[in-house]
Amino acid sequence: MLIFKVRCAALALWVVAAGAMPAAVQAAEAPIPVRDFFSAEVMSQPVLSPSGKYLAVRLANAKGRRQLGVIKLDPPRQVKSVVSFVDADVADVQWVNDDRLVFNINDLQSAYADSIAPGLYAVDRTGENLRALVERRWHFIYRANTFASRELRPNHRLLRVLRDGSADVLIERLNFDKNYREFVSATPLRLDTLTGRTSSVDTGLAQSAQAWWADAAGQPLAAVSRAGGQDSVHWRASVTEPWSVISSSPAYFRKTGEFRPWTLGADGQLYVLKDRADEERTSALFRFDAASRRLEAQPVVAVQGFDFAGRLIFNHETQQLLGVRYTSDATSTSWLNAEMQALQATIDKRLPGVINLLDVAECGCSRWLLVTSYSDRRSPVYSLYDREAGQLEPIGQTRPQLDANRMATRDFVRIKARDGQMMPLHLTRPQGLGPWPAVLLVHGGPQVRGGSWRWDGDSQFLASRGYLVVEPEFRGSTGYGAKLFQAGWKQWGLAMQDDVADAARWAIAQGLADAKRVCIAGASYGGYATLMGLIRDPQLYRCGVAWLAVTDIGLLYSLRWGDLPEAWKEYGMPLLIGDPVKDAAQFEATSPLKQAARVTQPLLLAFGGHDRRVPMEHGTRFRDAVRQTNPQVEWVEYPDEGHGWFKPENRYDFWERVENFLARQLATPQ
Repeated sequence: MLIFKVRCAALALWVVAAGAMPAAVQAAEAPIPVRDFFSAEVMSQPVLSPSGKYLAVRLANAKGRRQLGVIKLDPPRQVKSVVSFVDADVADVQWVNDDRLVFNINDLQSAYADSIAPGLYAVDRTGENLRALVERRWHFIYRANTFASRELRPNHRLLRVLRDGSADVLIERLNFDKNYREFVSATPLRLDTLTGRTSSVDTGLAQSAQAWWADAAGQPLAAVSRAGGQDSVHWRASVTEPWSVISSSPAYFRKTGEFRPWTLGADGQLYVLKDRADEERTSALFRFDAASRRLEAQPVVAVQGFDFAGRLIFNHETQQLLGVRYTSDATSTSWLNAEMQALQATIDKRLPGVINLLDVAECGCSRWLLVTSYSDRRSPVYSLYDREAGQLEPIGQTRPQLDANRMATRDFVRIKARDGQMMPLHLTRPQGLGPWPAVLLVHGGPQVRGGSWRWDGDSQFLASRGYLVVEPEFRGSTGYGAKLFQAGWKQWGLAMQDDVADAARWAIAQGLADAKRVCIAGASYGGYATLMGLIRDPQLYRCGVAWLAVTDIGLLYSLRWGDLPEAWKEYGMPLLIGDPVKDAAQFEATSPLKQAARVTQPLLLAFGGHDRRVPMEHGTRFRDAVRQTNPQVEWVEYPDEGHGWFKPENRYDFWERVENFLARQLATPQ
């Protein structure tokens, strides 16, 4: 069993040693432009081919479009632009085999409505035989030359690439109800990326499944079906054996002892997630014993204080487990293979003060290793390590325009809420000396993990303007164990809101935040928490910035023009948020729209006209209500945006508005 803790103390010490620049030096430099934080990454998503002889990578062109390039690694080094679209961006690149790749596309410079369907495309690494496999019905992509098209409808998506010597991939067809609104089940299909032809996969499972796990030959061996709000996990050791149900649990959470498939390893084993019996009830990765139909007694991987999130790294030729990529406060790797341990030590010695993630080709025999180096102050830098020559060669960086010496430090701490519940918290400190004016940044979801120790554009931008950024992982957040998650059930505007306020008061008590200059901000649920913070703790927050904010809990249930599935409203939301009938009084007391007259502080509101997660009605109703008693409300509407800012010009505009708003509200103590 592997039990991992947080990143090493030596790295934390380096972060402190490389810390704050004197305030006088900082003041002498011009502010870093907004677009440097929120523009397209110059290089991103590098992926080694199965043999390790080629590297696929996304590269931003002069217009900010992400194009697909392939680098031949063995000398003489060759770089080839494989695919470049005029009005679309390449995304999610994977190797089908050493000669062919598949990828999705999206349009990160257009209206949200045109970016819904990602499609699926395949191309040779030489740039030849480009084929559209799944259509993007809502948008036509213009390109200088035409390409073969035998496209499937947009309700198809990639399930996994195969390793059976073919040019096929496994996809799944998403089946919806007659109104094409509610997802019902998924059907696996085999797809030839050269011809675009599909063939059926005989699953042998009588029930319709919503999720599938298949081996490298494309044979489904695990599945999850859903009925009546219950999930059932099905398993078979091979295609010749019958299916059996090995676990059942409520659809939207696991009870103690229940588990859910995580991955099918290259060793043919099924790996699952199950909560442990530790104090925080964190999930760990277990191996399912096919012979006994039970989980092995000890987890394969457990991360102290965190739910397991990561992946297993195999040598696909020998089926040996080489290591584990996991996230605690930061993302790191623990190697089980002695050679990889030695290589990690060598590279860490050459690149000190950063976390170095090593990626090895599937065959385990490649001359080249891909090295991704990052820290809280440095966006990822990519290098190639030559195992034969022992040489390390930088090949690119996500944001070379940013000077790491001007970035802020980011720390991870755990604090006690007022009732004793331990709460994780991310703290980004601007350069200079505190106490600083502060922004309490509340993550959305809320049943997600808010952040980790890495470079983060939102918090770094705010810190570059001189603000301390406090990001609480309040109860209801995931990633830190079932105890913290379940403590947030039915606590919107109540204990969850208390956690947010406790984080602000902790920062003040530590001498980090200026008690008279704290602004609360967030998007989606974070926007909801911003408004409720202004209502419940008016003496704590001087202003608020809420975008894409839920303003009426009841509207989440009643609005039909939205993307929340009816099954989620029936089984998930009553458990996590509340029942609209039984908890009507609580909804009334904890909906910002119903309490709008209590918001008296300056407020910046922003919404997207195409938002289906939190439709515009949330914003317009609250805007009209709050303006009746509060003249200090700024309203911004992006008519072509959805639940987030897709267009670069909208991102720049929004954050410039935030910058100006905060400067006016927090410039001087009251």
